[in-house]
This record gives sequence, C-alpha cells and structure tokens, in this order.
Amino acid sequence: MYKLVFTHTYLKREKEFLKRHRDLIERYKKTLKLLEINPNHPSLRLHGLKGQLKGKYSVSITITYRIIVTFAIKDNEIILIDVGHHKESY
Repeated sequence: MYKLVFTHTYLKREKEFLKRHRDLIERYKKTLKLLEINPNHPSLRLHGLKGQLKGKYSVSITITYRIIVTFAIKDNEIILIDVGHHKESY
C-alpha cells in the first residue's frame, strides 16, 4: 500500500477542483483510494508525462480530468502535485 502525500499547493487546487466539479467527488475519492492501493490499476491509466512535466506521472479521474503525481518509491509515497483538466498544467 502506498502513502498519499498532499502538498499545500495540491490541497488548494483540490479545493477549487471539487468546488467546480461536485459531480466528480465520488469518482475522485475512488481514484485516490485506487492510487493508494495499486497505482498500476488499469482504470487509472498511469503514464509518464513529457515536456515541462517530464519525470511526473498522470493518473486519470475521467477521460477529461487527471491528477499529476510523483513517486517516491523508496518510501512507498505518492506525492500529489496537481488536479485538473488534461490540457492544464500546474
């Protein structure tokens, strides 16, 4: 099992995201739970990012929305960086 680490910046973005997308709250919670249990679960569509986000990964909430994460494999930590639309970047 992995430990999710919520950065200060992420918590601010999360609050904004959930306020704008109340219909996704349950889906979002499910995504976080799955990420904690098995980040490689097929429904998360985990993949590495390119460009300025190289070294970070994307996890899908829906086809339109994602969470950007980094992994600290040594400590089994997943650091949450951003949540939002796939076309946005932090």
